[in-house]
Amino acid sequence: MTDPTPPQPVARTADVPSFVESPALPHARSEPGTAEHPPVHPTTGEGLNGGMRETDRLRFVGSATRRIARGIDVDEIVIGLCRASVPAFSDAILVYLLNPMPVGDEMLVSPLVLKLRRTDRIPEQLAFGNTRAPDTADPSGSLLPLLAGATSLVEVRGNGPLAEVMRGVRPLFTESQVPRAALRELTGATVIPEDRRAIIAPLRGRRRVIGVAVFLRPPEREAFEQEDLQVAAQLATHSALGVDKAMLYGREASIADELQRTMLPDDLPAPTGVRLASRYLPAAQSARVGGDWYDAIPLPGSRVALVVGDVMGHSTTSAAIMGQLRTTVQTLAGLDLPPQEVLHHLDEQAQRLGTDRMATCLYAVYDPVAHRITAANAGHPPPVLLHVDGSTELVELPPNAPIGVGGVDFETVEFDAPAGATLLLYTDGLVESRTRDVWTGVQHLREKLADISGLTRPDAALPLEPLCDEILDIVGPGDRDDDIALLAARFEGIAPERVAFRRLDPRAESVREARKLVRESLERWELAELEDSVELLVSEVVTNAVRYAERPVTVRLLRTDVLRCEVGDDVPQLPRLRQAGPADEGGRGLYLVQRLARKWGATRLSTGKLVWFEMAPPAPAG
Repeated sequence: MTDPTPPQPVARTADVPSFVESPALPHARSEPGTAEHPPVHPTTGEGLNGGMRETDRLRFVGSATRRIARGIDVDEIVIGLCRASVPAFSDAILVYLLNPMPVGDEMLVSPLVLKLRRTDRIPEQLAFGNTRAPDTADPSGSLLPLLAGATSLVEVRGNGPLAEVMRGVRPLFTESQVPRAALRELTGATVIPEDRRAIIAPLRGRRRVIGVAVFLRPPEREAFEQEDLQVAAQLATHSALGVDKAMLYGREASIADELQRTMLPDDLPAPTGVRLASRYLPAAQSARVGGDWYDAIPLPGSRVALVVGDVMGHSTTSAAIMGQLRTTVQTLAGLDLPPQEVLHHLDEQAQRLGTDRMATCLYAVYDPVAHRITAANAGHPPPVLLHVDGSTELVELPPNAPIGVGGVDFETVEFDAPAGATLLLYTDGLVESRTRDVWTGVQHLREKLADISGLTRPDAALPLEPLCDEILDIVGPGDRDDDIALLAARFEGIAPERVAFRRLDPRAESVREARKLVRESLERWELAELEDSVELLVSEVVTNAVRYAERPVTVRLLRTDVLRCEVGDDVPQLPRLRQAGPADEGGRGLYLVQRLARKWGATRLSTGKLVWFEMAPPAPAG
């Protein structure tokens, strides 16, 4: 909600008042089960305008506090206070809150500043009664100048009248000097309503004053009575407590959002030969964290691991466990373990976290050169493969037991990943609900994918981002009570003619064969301009590999949007970049790789290590 008036400059002061140890406000008891108090005309003399019985006053307080309590955020609570007060209790109201608002036990920001959050009044003609038109009314009796001139930002002077009123906590009439000066400090008005026609009520929350409300009546309406101070106290107290709770709820929701955001990847990688897209939906706005996660992890050899998992429950505890399991998966993936080994170690980690830490997980590795996927499943719904022609295939994986059961032998399955096909990995929140089981939901998903494919050309596929949005449409309103994680991978692969591979014996003469492979491949790919640089770097890396390797060394060149060179050997120690001295015979190979290559790296494998570097192809002429 926007502020009623634009921000204005505020005066500065050095002193800051303290409002923490103020006494509690008196509380009137409201009758339970009473109906909402109807709006009261400000000039009829009925309701709260004068001569009001105590039961009527309590009935109004009960209905007003119920209306205030309906709000779940600060704006709704302030609006509830205004709607409940105007015109039944006052003809106009000003509501100021601290800016910024403290949350919980946070310290107040110095200097204290009040911000006008809301002004409410009845139509101008009602402010003077039905007998006089607005244009003939006495301007000094109108509340409109006071409302229109209300200051947007007010700095609370530590020794000023406004600070004194706020320290006193209790509502006051503006018939004495201090509250009149406090109202002038709030509104900047020179003419202040007299004869008990204004109440200034500090808004005291759970521990401290967090704002001020001003209730106003024009001269045409009967003045406030002494008992109305208790009404104002009740309205102020319930509003302040509601604002306190709303701020705490907002902070908890913000923490939940931040926790979930940090538990999931900020951005998906862009691995060679595959395009990725993802979606995450919490179970509900009131439970924004959960145990569902997805991930895409680049692996050596231009491969990529596709992961989706689901920890039981959707709470902060589930999210914390999910974060630990996701970190474990990333660590295991970095060791280049096969899928069944990754799930086995993940199962052991879940048991170390506790006896009731259950989760499902699907771990798949895509090789764009072989156009194959190796996958293992731990109690997770099976993935769906969408082909270019619009047909769908349910990938049959052994379901196995969930993560956390212990003592499970996970099985691995290999299957083709044809170019243009899309693999969909998801959690059960997408396909399961109170009205349908998992297998019914999976069938519904396949039907939805077939319908989506019918909207495009037979030889084309819908882009991934719109495809993910369309898939989420299968979950109808009110038909979801679990988190949803969705990971879509469209396979492009690397064509065989863009791959060059050679296996070399661990001997010095093999370096010459590696250089020959580079020259032949770059000539075929029309990248002769890179020949000198790539040949030099391959020579350095292969020389280091054959010097210490005992088994054959592999050299692979991949031509995609970049030129990637990979050299693998059976030595697990990773190379270390160091500055060679003038008398050193070696140590300059990696230095050259770092200076000439676009990117480079080294990864430990289960069979040794892989050193790779990438070169950007020359820009086309013209």
